[in-house]
Amino acid sequence: MKEDFDVDGELGFEPTVSATGSDPGTAKASKPGRRRSLRRRLGATAVLIAALGSMGGAYAAFATTSGASDTTANSQDVSAGKQLFETSCITCHGANLQGVPGRGAPLIGVGSAAVYFQVSTGRMPLVRQGPEALRKPAQFTETQIQQLAAYVESVGGGPTLPTGNLMDSNIAEGGSLFRLNCAQCHGVTFKGAPLSAGKAAPGLGDATAKQIYAAMLTGPESMPLFSDNQLTPTEKKQIISYIQTMKASKDPGGAGIDRIGPVSEALVVWVGGVGALMIIILWIGVKSQ
Repeated sequence: MKEDFDVDGELGFEPTVSATGSDPGTAKASKPGRRRSLRRRLGATAVLIAALGSMGGAYAAFATTSGASDTTANSQDVSAGKQLFETSCITCHGANLQGVPGRGAPLIGVGSAAVYFQVSTGRMPLVRQGPEALRKPAQFTETQIQQLAAYVESVGGGPTLPTGNLMDSNIAEGGSLFRLNCAQCHGVTFKGAPLSAGKAAPGLGDATAKQIYAAMLTGPESMPLFSDNQLTPTEKKQIISYIQTMKASKDPGGAGIDRIGPVSEALVVWVGGVGALMIIILWIGVKSQ
């Protein structure tokens, strides 16, 4: 019995079932399988991490390359705009865009939209002080205006003009919005109208789509500012479409007498004709005496 105890263990025999209830042979055989499965999972995870790392690296390299050219172009515009500003604007608006009392308003927060409107319409640089700046030929090219706008935007921030098409096809809605928000100052025929204190709402005959949009964004002179809460970007484009379409269209009845109002051509011809006849009659009477 002593020998059996020493050879077979404390029980004197090799148990067929382990204390946990599992087959010892099965337990031994399952360990290598678990190790192989674990190795496969670790290998798949490593391959996935490597693939994600390569994709991320490629994307980062591409994004950095494309972004660098944009930054360079913008910095070039800002640098050129700064030179133009220091040459033509710094005297009135200050070195830091803080403005100069009695000369020029501060430009902090006006944005590139305000710069584009004021400079492209020739209102700036200002020729002389007065109730308001009047439109005149622009002193800068379109490229220079964009550079000035980029510099002011980079220093002071503010609203920017959207890119792309600034017109919407819903002209009828644009007409309703124009009559509601704009006609009381600019007139139903876009000719403008006088205001108080020697000011006037300018005519829109020469205004471009970008200039009209910039004016609505910034509210120059006595014009109110139309934020996106008051007029959405789509509504602004509808108003612009209405204005530009009406300016380009011809009156179906012939000459519109400059669209000064509901005056028919027949009335003008009648008044002019009667006046001409009266002059002829008076002339004949004088000659007959």
